[in-house]
Amino acid sequence: MDKNTTQQLKQLRKKLREEQKTTRFRAIVREKPAVPDDHTLFLTAMKDVQPIKSAATITHTPIAPSPWPKGIRVESPILNDSMSDFWPWDELEAGEQLMHMKPGQKLDTLRKLKRGDWVIEAELDLHGENIDSARTQVAQFLYHCQQRQLRCVRIIHGKGLSSTAGVPILKLKLKNWLAQMSEVLAFAQANPFQGSAGAVLVLIKTAKK
Repeated sequence: MDKNTTQQLKQLRKKLREEQKTTRFRAIVREKPAVPDDHTLFLTAMKDVQPIKSAATITHTPIAPSPWPKGIRVESPILNDSMSDFWPWDELEAGEQLMHMKPGQKLDTLRKLKRGDWVIEAELDLHGENIDSARTQVAQFLYHCQQRQLRCVRIIHGKGLSSTAGVPILKLKLKNWLAQMSEVLAFAQANPFQGSAGAVLVLIKTAKK
């Protein structure tokens, strides 16, 4: 076999190998399935889903506005006769609970009040109020509650988290104000289910008719 023939055979063998590689690669590409797009995947996942014929609507009960909206200033006898800031209780210990009872009440009054034995019949939220506006809000709130013969109410004073020093200023003021009011028989810090350290439950004396 001469040199030219040997060279031609080598080239032919090389060409056959390249053709075999190309054929194998094409077969692999044809066997690999195409990746579906997101829309196709979504339609495949939703193929057994049946559309709802009638869309159900939920009607939410509107929240009734508070009978004591912020900003209203109503003069009341309670505000004129008590609620002075000049009171011996000028400090509040860390973690101290609001708790006070006027003389003549049953010994278990505070325990029952704190436990939540009385139904809360009205509520006042003092968030966003300063000392002066809070004093007026508390005065008119308790006055109207007494006139409506409400027995137990809740006043939310907050925990002082938004105050400059992180001190519950309204909590201390409220403690002083309530202790001075003859209309208030007792008050106690709310239990965890009724506001905990951010609220106080107040027992009101029934107004004379």
